[in-house]
Parts: sequence; C-alpha cells; structure tokens
Amino acid sequence: MHIGDVLKAKADPAVLTIGPDAGVRELIALLAEHNVGALIVSSDGVSVEGIVSERDVVRHLHHDGTVINNTVGAIMTADVETCAPESELDTLMKTMTEHRVRHVPVVRQGRLVGIISIGDVVKHKIDQLEFERDQLDSYVHQT
Repeated sequence: MHIGDVLKAKADPAVLTIGPDAGVRELIALLAEHNVGALIVSSDGVSVEGIVSERDVVRHLHHDGTVINNTVGAIMTADVETCAPESELDTLMKTMTEHRVRHVPVVRQGRLVGIISIGDVVKHKIDQLEFERDQLDSYVHQT
C-alpha cells in the first residue's frame, strides 16, 4: 500500500501550515481550532521548513515558561522526516516508530502535498483488516 492511497482516503486532505515568524499563541489557537496535533512550518505553504507539534510546545514550556511569547521558528523541529506519495506504508510506519514521530509531511518534487498522522496509519490498517475479515467471512459462509 502506498502513502498516496492513504491520502486519498482522508476525510480532509487539507494541510495546515504556519509561518516560522508566527507566535506560539497563534500556533496553539490553530491547533485547538482545527483539532490537530501538528502543523507544517512553511513561509509559502508549499515548502517544508519544519514541523511544530503539541509536544514541542509542552517540552519548551517545561524548560521555559515564557515560550508562549516566542515564535514558531524558535520551537519547531527543523530536521523533518518526509515521505513521497509513492512510499510504502510499511516503510513509513517503520520511520515513525524509529524516529518517534506522529506526523510526517508528504512531499512530491519538493512541494508539500499532504500529511500523514499515526491516526491515519492506524485507521487505514484497521480498515484493511476489517476488509480482509469480511472477505474471509464471505468465503467461509458461501453456500
């Protein structure tokens, strides 16, 4: 299974981005408003300059209570794991596990085309298992 197939199955394929100069307060508001755990950091909406998540906010808050007054660029993760739409889902799952990341931007020819979360991966795997179960059940109960 390819990442592009998982992207196609998403209810909302839109990718939310935020600029590196935006404030952490704005970041928190966007995360809450859209009920997401991470945003892609991008000045132009198509390049990936970084990723910033709830985890980043919490970790920085633990070390510096004034992080709320900082910019997204100061707390983002700049070294971002990405994948292509043609990448295999199993490869992405391994990457997510090894690098302990929950969100991976999908990039084609240097342009942001989607984002895959661990929730997307789990949903896809459950759907796949249910399909296989139904197929086996149908086969067993043929008359």
